Amino acid sequence: MPRVHEGKLDASSRRFAIVVSRFNSLITARLLDGALDCLRRHGCPEDNVEIAWVPGAFELPMTAKRLAVTGRFDVVICLGAIIRSATPHFDFVAAETARGIASVGLDSGVPVTFGVITTDDVEQAIERAGTLSGNRGWDAAANAIEMANLLSDMT
Repeated sequence: MPRVHEGKLDASSRRFAIVVSRFNSLITARLLDGALDCLRRHGCPEDNVEIAWVPGAFELPMTAKRLAVTGRFDVVICLGAIIRSATPHFDFVAAETARGIASVGLDSGVPVTFGVITTDDVEQAIERAGTLSGNRGWDAAANAIEMANLLSDMT
């Protein structure tokens, strides 16, 4: 029978870094609330969480990398909200933020979860930050717990 590796949703012995974009803070504060609620409900002690606020989504990857390479965290959670406007700025920021966050996880070996929402308008962002479509901050934290435990199980 093959050995199956699965991450369990137990955060009791894991350390988490959360990097949050201050830009669009009406949305990102709700994402952070969702992430913290998820961690708490899965047994994470408050002392096992550190939060770093950055100016915008573009700064998430650099800060995530700095935290990942410290060796103090099992996983880094990135939270942000990139909302489309009348210029192509949205496309550049969204693409580079996603690429940078993925790169941090691959380069550091520390899981980095993507809790950055990209929407066409504020209403869509509000929906993804805790109203109609759930809370993507919660989802990113749940993924973080699972990945931390999965990678630990594989070593």
